[in-house]
Amino acid sequence: MATYLIGDIQGCYDPLQRLLEKINFDPAQDALWCPGDLVNRGGQSLEVLRLLENLGDRLTVTLGNHDLYLLAENSKYRNGGSPNTEIDAILQAPDRVKLLSWLQRQPLAHWSAEHQALMVHAGVIPQWTLEQTLSCAAEVEQVLQSGKSKKFFKRMRKNGPRRWRDDRSGWKRRQLISNILTRLRYCDHNGKILTSASGPPGSQPPPYRPWFKHKRRQTRKITIVFGHWAALGLHVKKRLIGLDSACVWGGRLTAVRLEDRQVFQVPGLFR
Repeated sequence: MATYLIGDIQGCYDPLQRLLEKINFDPAQDALWCPGDLVNRGGQSLEVLRLLENLGDRLTVTLGNHDLYLLAENSKYRNGGSPNTEIDAILQAPDRVKLLSWLQRQPLAHWSAEHQALMVHAGVIPQWTLEQTLSCAAEVEQVLQSGKSKKFFKRMRKNGPRRWRDDRSGWKRRQLISNILTRLRYCDHNGKILTSASGPPGSQPPPYRPWFKHKRRQTRKITIVFGHWAALGLHVKKRLIGLDSACVWGGRLTAVRLEDRQVFQVPGLFR
């Protein structure tokens, strides 16, 4: 059995099919991990959701910012009508409830003791240990899977705090946890995040650094699987596996086999 990692599919159904064929993915034997952003921009998000949901327990997903956006649109437009036509195709689908109920149950962080690997969509601030990362993720997951989810979605994209404090509470705490796990690229050593910058390392203003470059980062001794950063590109290091290779922007869709770090790629969308 092999474990394959595929990041930032973003509705690119045809490249996903080609990549699964290339790696000879066998759902009876293999496992697939996807660190979020399953949907939006690629044109075939509904087809991607149907394919992945059908994999059952062979699939492990963590939610990305585009997945949360879809869930927010689902909460807002109960009868469809989202101005995003790709998203609205999901909201108008006969299996909408099944697909989005499944998506809303997915975690924001996943830990595999077997592989000693943590998967999140974007990153982890220097102050968080593995245990705190999972605990903070669980705080938001509990709200997403409760009757308070609509309140969360309304606050999700509002301006909020950028610096982490352990004593922060309420909706601002949940909003910041969500932004760290699904939107983080740069932060300072105190855990103040910079969500407005998306360029490659070196393009950010001081004193910010890529989240994984802080020497005192508490999670530096475990492997972290992430996506979200197209400008970073494929980033495979000893304890880092960055999977966003800009498929939706004309790059490539990438799979990494976790057991030996072998890389497989297919062309992304042509733009």
